[in-house]
Amino acid sequence: MTNAERVQRMANEAAGKGRHIAPGNSLAVNLQYVFDPILLREVLRKPNCAFVLNGELLIGQIDPDIVDIHPRQQDGLEIIELGGGYRIYNEQLRKLETPYAERLTPQTRRSIERRSYYGAYKGVTDLLTKYLWPELALWLTRGAAQVGMTPNMITAIGAILCITATFLFSQGHYWTGMLAGFGFMVLDTVDGKLARCTITSSKWGNIFDHGIDLIHPPFWWYAWGLGLRTWDRELSPSVFWVIMGVIFAGYVLQRLIEGVFMRAFDGMHIHVWQRFDTWFRLITARRNPNMVILFVALIAGRPDIGLIALAWWTAISLIVHAVRLLQAYGERRAGRAIVSWMEANA
Repeated sequence: MTNAERVQRMANEAAGKGRHIAPGNSLAVNLQYVFDPILLREVLRKPNCAFVLNGELLIGQIDPDIVDIHPRQQDGLEIIELGGGYRIYNEQLRKLETPYAERLTPQTRRSIERRSYYGAYKGVTDLLTKYLWPELALWLTRGAAQVGMTPNMITAIGAILCITATFLFSQGHYWTGMLAGFGFMVLDTVDGKLARCTITSSKWGNIFDHGIDLIHPPFWWYAWGLGLRTWDRELSPSVFWVIMGVIFAGYVLQRLIEGVFMRAFDGMHIHVWQRFDTWFRLITARRNPNMVILFVALIAGRPDIGLIALAWWTAISLIVHAVRLLQAYGERRAGRAIVSWMEANA
């Protein structure tokens, strides 16, 4: 897309979320630059504010009579110079970030694509998503954009791989199931990045993507347990159902704790409260870290031990989340504010 089309999409998306320009102001945009979408959110949130780079306007919500932006010439206009350590807490993507801005030329296109992609990456996530496949997902996101694929198309392909992995696990075909699951896990990163980089997020796409993410993990672990019979590692019925009970209950209760935390503390996610919570999100008993446990067990030829270890890790993660929720309530009762460590450092 052209830079003008990108900015128009950003503005339309903001308007759809109820973010509008203050009466009497205009939105001034320098189309010679590509900049982080969070700057648009910030100028819509703060009337009479402008971001500049080396003194040159990037974007601002300003009086339409103002032509030149200079901090010493415009009374009542807040000028924010990017660089110099300026950081913003991006609540949606759960990260403390330095917004990017770069002049658009044929030579900087690839650099801008990369910065846009990493700018769309969540800051608080699991260790595989954060460290293992960003470059692979970047290549896939770029390719999908170039051939005109939509985020929902990517999500649909991922859903097929997710169902395939479930079936393969249930039949004891763990290695091919791992391959299908790996493909789904990577595409689960790609669809969100494609939506944010191309400014094509939609309510349905969000429900489609997050609905699959929310529902499928326990069924993977159940299917894994069924597949043990083909490896002569089948668990006794009593042990099997205890493990399934721990996994299902642990998963559901952890999700409920996250929801209770958000409801109790103004929508803030539990994993952005303190640095420990952000660190623990890397390894907590969600799908990707659990797949690491099963992968290691599979290498050792003991998929049964992997499932048992997954149940233990689910129980431990549940205890950690429950303790953190109680600690947050205790902090509030003591009169201390519950804010994200990233927001406090922005």
